Order: sequence, then C-alpha cells, then structure tokens
Amino acid sequence: MEFEIWHIWIIVAVIFFILEIFIPSFVVFNLGIGSLFAALGASTGLPISWQMVLFSVFTLGSFFGLRPVLKKWAYLRSHQVSTNMDALIGRSGVVIEAIDPQHNAGRVKIDGDVWMARSKDHSSIECNQLVKVTRVDSIVLEVEIFSTSKID
Repeated sequence: MEFEIWHIWIIVAVIFFILEIFIPSFVVFNLGIGSLFAALGASTGLPISWQMVLFSVFTLGSFFGLRPVLKKWAYLRSHQVSTNMDALIGRSGVVIEAIDPQHNAGRVKIDGDVWMARSKDHSSIECNQLVKVTRVDSIVLEVEIFSTSKID
C-alpha cells in the first residue's frame, strides 16, 4: 500500500486526538483540527507550503475560536458541586451533647460523624433534637432547630 501525504496528515490528526485524551487541555485537539484541514488541502493537490498554511491557520483559528467554547462547556457543571465542609450546609443531624452557648459545649451527629456545634441564635438546644446546619466555621457547625420533635 502506498501512502500519500494526506494519509500522513490524517494519521497525525488521529494521533493528536488520541493524545488529547491523555493531555486534557484542548491544545493538542486544536493541532488535530489543523492536521485535518491540511489533509483536506493535500487531498486536493495543494503544495506542501499551502498545506502548512492551512495547518497553521486552522490550528490557530480553532485555538482562539473553538477552545474557549469547549473549555466553558467542559467545565460548566464543575462549579455546582459542593465538596468537603460546604457539603454539610443544609444537612440535618441529631444533637448528641446539649448545645450550651454559655459553656461553649455541644455536639451534633451527621451521617455517623460527630461535630462540635453551636446554635445560630445562641440559644440552648437539648439532646436528641433534630437540627439543620446553616454555616460552617472552621470545624464548628452552626445549627438551627429543624424540627420541634425529638429523636428517641
């Protein structure tokens, strides 16, 4: 089988697209797009100088035109996920040690983890009371009464 120059451009484009999987930055992807357009020029019989012009123009064009759109789309949902301590806000738990602002005491159990807690309005909250986390301050949860009924 005899290779023509446009075959080589296609192989180079495929290699760039495969590399993009391992180097996720949308930079190598743009080189693949430039290679595809250079292959298109080579298949129509353009000289190598014009193939290089097509490669350069379409690589730069996709870098400045397509890359920002793809990055925005790829990272669109990444800002909506709460992680670590921020994921505790809005969660409910049970008071396992009475919250007493005068003695700076109180503990809440959420999903099996025990946290130091204080009440949002600086009031006392009894044991077995169902509470909701409103804010996280370092390792101390700020809570408010979620339900007036107690957990037995």
